[in-house]
Amino acid sequence: MREEFIFEKLNVYQKSLELSIEICKLCSVFPIKYSRIRDQLIGAIVSIPLNIAEGNGRKTNKDKINFYKIARSSSFECVPLLDICLALGLINDADKRRIRNIISEISRMLSGLMNYQNNK
Repeated sequence: MREEFIFEKLNVYQKSLELSIEICKLCSVFPIKYSRIRDQLIGAIVSIPLNIAEGNGRKTNKDKINFYKIARSSSFECVPLLDICLALGLINDADKRRIRNIISEISRMLSGLMNYQNNK
């Protein structure tokens, strides 16, 4: 049986990981001329679960919160990138709205996680 890391049990981690995989698949069909936008979006979205995992492994609450802040900032970075993708016709409006809603939920969950760490 596989041993789980603590962060793997966090809903925010699971949700951000699922979205990262979805975005990577979505971006795989972007034309090569938009590779900079693709790379930026993938980098931002993948940064979210990576920073959640790294923050969870830190010893102090201050360090944990710092990595959760970075993850939340990466979620904010995705919003204008989605707007750009929509304007360029790389994604449709329904996908943009759905993904944006998931990012918003992840951002709220990260804020809750930071508040929890702050009050420990």
